[in-house]
Amino acid sequence: MTLRPRFVTLFLMALALCFAFPARLVAQELDATLNETVINVPKKGTVFTIDLETTVYKPDGDGPFPLVIINHGKAVGDPRFQSRYRPALAARWFMQRGYIVVVPMRQGFSKSSGSYIGGGCNVESNGRAQAVDVKAVLDYFVAQPYVDKTRILLMGQSHGGWTTLALGTLSYPGVRGLVNFAGGLRQESCSAWEGVLASAAGSYGKETTLSSLWFYGDNDSYFNVATWKSMFERYTAAGGKARIVAFGTFGGDSHAMFGSRNGQRIWQPEVLAFLGQVGLPVQSIPEFQKYGRVITIAVPPRTDFALLEDVASVPFVKDTGREAYKNFLGRASPKAFAIAPNSAWGWADGGDDPLARSMQNCNLRGKGECKLYAVDADVVWKKE
Repeated sequence: MTLRPRFVTLFLMALALCFAFPARLVAQELDATLNETVINVPKKGTVFTIDLETTVYKPDGDGPFPLVIINHGKAVGDPRFQSRYRPALAARWFMQRGYIVVVPMRQGFSKSSGSYIGGGCNVESNGRAQAVDVKAVLDYFVAQPYVDKTRILLMGQSHGGWTTLALGTLSYPGVRGLVNFAGGLRQESCSAWEGVLASAAGSYGKETTLSSLWFYGDNDSYFNVATWKSMFERYTAAGGKARIVAFGTFGGDSHAMFGSRNGQRIWQPEVLAFLGQVGLPVQSIPEFQKYGRVITIAVPPRTDFALLEDVASVPFVKDTGREAYKNFLGRASPKAFAIAPNSAWGWADGGDDPLARSMQNCNLRGKGECKLYAVDADVVWKKE
């Protein structure tokens, strides 16, 4: 008679471990200047409810505000150890125009519960599975009185751009358009993965009636020119309505354009025109200009001291610093890594100014001698 209760207890303990939050994630201070909050949005299933960690940037007032959803990419490594995505630069731009910006972490990422649903080599089903998570977040927010459920924009970068294209197939009420920044999913272990990706894009295009705006560069480390051109051609040939902004070479890696401060001059005018085309607000609102005021460190010029991914060439740092740099390489832009002659190092990602935060982190041991080594996809270190 004692075996059954013990079995149930062990089962529940094992189940709890499956859905536990990763212990190594570090809490991030919320940005009060952007009214940043974090909530758990429930995604209800037939058996379990998944909690989706969601960052919200909401303007002052009762609204209702038009809604922007920004979908995150997938960093290298275990998704549970991926930090919460905080596209503050984009949030500031949209908030000045009266939008509420919502950034969901999908199932199995960061502090969202559940497990990442990969789908193996089937990138089409992968995108559709990710879209189900974002739909749960959409369902939650369109039910809030401060959200205008008739004026919604969906955006995403990298894996988030792919998720956004998959979301377009759902014909969600109130969504006016899709913006895809370097979207896709690189599956090098899968045979002919580029062709599979293009074919899946065609499937999405066949099922999508919304207009979309795509951004891709020539030196994208994830998707070469032939790959993203094929994706676009298959999408539009199947009936998808899309315009592509092929912006050429950008820094050391055009895949990082959206998260880079220098990338704003590329995407903001194009997105502004797109907003007008799909009937979404474009004008800045005077009382919301405060959300655009931020003092940041200037980005140093690229020096080409070494290739960004050349861990061995990072000066001064020891083994722990090189491991930290490897971790830094897997993070999404904006990001920065700083070093000091006494082997101190520090890095930061997300938010308005990871450059300043990386310097602060480095100077905890760097005796005020820290300098930036890498910013986004560029090495900026200059040997003196």
